[in-house]
Amino acid sequence: MNKTNSKERCPYCGSIKKTGLQYLVVGTGGVGGNIAAFLWLAGKDVTCIARGKHLIAIQNEGLKLKSGLKGQHNIPISACTAEEYTGKADVIFVCVKGYSISSVIELIKKAAHKDTIVIPILNVYGTGPKIQKVIPEVTVLDGCIYIVGFVSSPGEITQMGNIFRIVFGAHKATTVNLELLEAIQKDLKESSIKTDISSDINRDTFIKWSFISAMACTGAYYNVSMGELQKEGEVRNTFINLSKESTALGEKLGISFNEDLVTYNLKVIDKLDPDSTASMQKDMKQGHESEIQGLLFEMIEMGEKEGVDMPTYKKIALKFKK
Repeated sequence: MNKTNSKERCPYCGSIKKTGLQYLVVGTGGVGGNIAAFLWLAGKDVTCIARGKHLIAIQNEGLKLKSGLKGQHNIPISACTAEEYTGKADVIFVCVKGYSISSVIELIKKAAHKDTIVIPILNVYGTGPKIQKVIPEVTVLDGCIYIVGFVSSPGEITQMGNIFRIVFGAHKATTVNLELLEAIQKDLKESSIKTDISSDINRDTFIKWSFISAMACTGAYYNVSMGELQKEGEVRNTFINLSKESTALGEKLGISFNEDLVTYNLKVIDKLDPDSTASMQKDMKQGHESEIQGLLFEMIEMGEKEGVDMPTYKKIALKFKK
């Protein structure tokens, strides 16, 4: 594993870099920004990739964190553009939106050494194998996250509630050093991030896709926060029906769930901050590009391919088809 000289200063923020695994977080939004901030607060060596006003604010004033778990911090974290990054990372967290994956492939190639581990943390399903196919020379795992986090203003990340959990692991065809996985897990746990190494990451990323899809689609369809999904009634029933339809798809794909997926999704939704909303819903409301393709239309497309009827998903799709 590569180590960093403890006296080497970061060219972007001037702070002294730290020893241990070198982390690169690609995408400093609600997911990547919180991962980077929590790692940095625990003394880990982490650099962020960002762009635009968000990057300028981080470089000039530090990454501001407003966290239900950590409180408020102003973090002088190392941050730069993909083009400016010249280092090599031991662990690369890919935290961009699903529609931006192709834009970070060259950065991953440039930043990886022979032992680098790449961990995509996205809302959509099947990301790890897609990246691995394009970059066969790099070890690509897969992962998912449970968090309510978002960019609250340029240079500022908000984390709401008390849920922050990462699940990551290797697909069955991938050979990986277990000691390295355990070292990453240890670093994340020391950073106050609940972390599990998955024995079936295909199953676990599907579970996350099922949850985030049902949550985001329900919230966007009714234009409501999570509090409405936590109440008995039409909105919650829509969330339940979406969860049932994705469960049927997962079973058709041969995925074995350890517990009833609808029950699991309801347990997660009921723990969220009632005032929170999904990032897809926020993006759509602000007129930004969103993950609706991966969270709504790809679910329907896969259902049609597998012969699974998805009437609730199709009803929601009618509202958002252009």
